[in-house]
Amino acid sequence: MLPIGESTVAFLSGLLSGERARRGTRCGRRMLGCHQQAILVLRWFLDATRVAQLARDNQISASTAYRYLHEAIDVLAAAAPTLHGALLAARTAGYSHVHLDGTLIYTDRSRALGPTAGVDLWWSGKHRHHGGNVQVITAPDGWPLWTSQVRPGREHDTTCARTHPELLPALDTWTDLDHAVLADLGYEGENQRLTCPIKATGGQKLTAEQRTVNMLHSATRARAERGNTLFKTTFKALRRVSLCPWRIGAITAAALVLLHHQHGRTT
Repeated sequence: MLPIGESTVAFLSGLLSGERARRGTRCGRRMLGCHQQAILVLRWFLDATRVAQLARDNQISASTAYRYLHEAIDVLAAAAPTLHGALLAARTAGYSHVHLDGTLIYTDRSRALGPTAGVDLWWSGKHRHHGGNVQVITAPDGWPLWTSQVRPGREHDTTCARTHPELLPALDTWTDLDHAVLADLGYEGENQRLTCPIKATGGQKLTAEQRTVNMLHSATRARAERGNTLFKTTFKALRRVSLCPWRIGAITAAALVLLHHQHGRTT
């Protein structure tokens, strides 16, 4: 029994059917039908069922199970909202602000060499774990609107945001006197574009007014954590990804599409 509605299974099955039609797959050439493939994929997302177990349960080879899984991830990720589409929807919904926050998706250990000698590319010193950094834009109540491609866990949030070619320029365009983007001190290097807390510098203490501003900012931005938590509580696969770390971006985008459909909400 999957903790998800039958409509979501039918939704994914329909996407897979469309992909097979696009590829010109002939009837009877696949071991599993679209509905069975959808269930296989949802078991992986929701319960983090091992691919070897999925293969045994469906009487297919492990390589076929992986192929089915990656195909569905790509199909779902292709249906994810674009950055400009998500921001336009947020403006249409009347939001006065959105949140930008990074989340680390844990991975198995990876020995990919990073720019620092002796440190793996995917090792996050902050979290003390291997993982990939994904930037997430959320609505004022914390509902996830958009997710970025993955960056190695060693990179800082500001670096990840700058690496994405469209993210900061799009947020800069979206920001005006009536709209703001709230972020934490992880983005202090972009505090001219983003609304970040005030940081004490030069050993000077913050004034009472500055502390009040930070308190209000923290209380408003706290809901941004809901989006990241929602991903990992709904989809156990996002608690620890055992596939190639570079696939984390597509996996998160696919989870976003499933989350939007399951709750019937995109903004």
